[in-house]
Amino acid sequence: MNRKVAITGMGIISSIGKTVEENFTALTQGKSGISTIENLETIHKDVIKVGEIKLTNLELEQLLELSSENNFPRTAMLGAYAAKKAIEDAHILDINEYRTGLISSTSVGGMDMTERYFYDYFENEANQKYITAHDAGDSSHKIAEYIGLTGFVSTISTACSSAANAIMMGARMIQAGKLDRVIVGGTDALAKFTINGFKTLMILSDTYNTPFDNNRKGLNLGEAAAFLVLESEELVKKQDKKVLGYVSGFGNANDAYHQTASSENGDGAFLAMQKALKIANLQPSDIDYINAHGTATPNNDLSEGRALIRVFGEKTPEFSSTKAFTGHTLAAAAAIEAVYSVLALQHNVIFPNMNFKMPMEEFDLIPQTTLKAKEINHVLSNSFGFGGNCSTVIFSKN
Repeated sequence: MNRKVAITGMGIISSIGKTVEENFTALTQGKSGISTIENLETIHKDVIKVGEIKLTNLELEQLLELSSENNFPRTAMLGAYAAKKAIEDAHILDINEYRTGLISSTSVGGMDMTERYFYDYFENEANQKYITAHDAGDSSHKIAEYIGLTGFVSTISTACSSAANAIMMGARMIQAGKLDRVIVGGTDALAKFTINGFKTLMILSDTYNTPFDNNRKGLNLGEAAAFLVLESEELVKKQDKKVLGYVSGFGNANDAYHQTASSENGDGAFLAMQKALKIANLQPSDIDYINAHGTATPNNDLSEGRALIRVFGEKTPEFSSTKAFTGHTLAAAAAIEAVYSVLALQHNVIFPNMNFKMPMEEFDLIPQTTLKAKEINHVLSNSFGFGGNCSTVIFSKN
């Protein structure tokens, strides 16, 4: 990279906490947020486990001080909360003082509300306000409106790699001199559509997910939102800002293998990691920790494991999936794990891959299963989406 892209603020809400500090405490104390469903009516609520945020929509409205007439779906409320926290963390007092943008990502958008009132629209006109909030882009504009941003706004929806691509796009716009700072991340709420969809694919677990375990049964869906403030090096120096870390490399590739499955040899993941290392001007041996995509599905963990071996060989660095804490938060996943990657840099620690018991029979890769202190300068974070959209982002101390 020619121009450095600094991270100056982070905001997050997930099933293990509604602040960065609460999330870090849960990660270091091994406290999972996986539970049964409470806030959503679904026939599967007693069958599957999820990473649910234990705040009702009404409680979120009150937390955000929204008018009772608002048409914010849960996705937008979670995103607005996390984006505001990131801006506060970056000590930004005037969001429009410099050329500032927002790049948000989502899969669910407003469908959690439109599916709730689908059969009620013709009976109760008051609920028709949620129809206009259905599309993914509307949630991004609601977040921008909430934080008072009048500049560039964009939305990315590439399934589970969405937030990684938002970070990538934000970094590239700063490097190209198009923006001085960008709020990047993702937000997704639980919805019947995604629960039913993943249930149909038969990749949901009825128990706690077990990433990279030989007996893994599938994933736990989760809901969350996280945003990071990216700023140009020039702006950081001008304002003497504290830097939490840097986006040093990134890569995106598509293995064009299947609509929902990754290629058996991890071709897309392999190419994404290769590209990220090249842009960061790093060797595989420079990576100190890998925050793996690690969804605990039979296909993903096998594909990602094979890709890791192709990139790192027998010297694969310590790696773990943090999805056993939060569940798979879809479009928000890469933003959640970006926050965790920066926390790993700040505190020189590797977070545990919980619930692991038995190594996979296909290879000898074993994730880090306990909290480990280690000098960490570079973290590689993987996020792989449906349609073969694979993305890798590298976060560095300097």
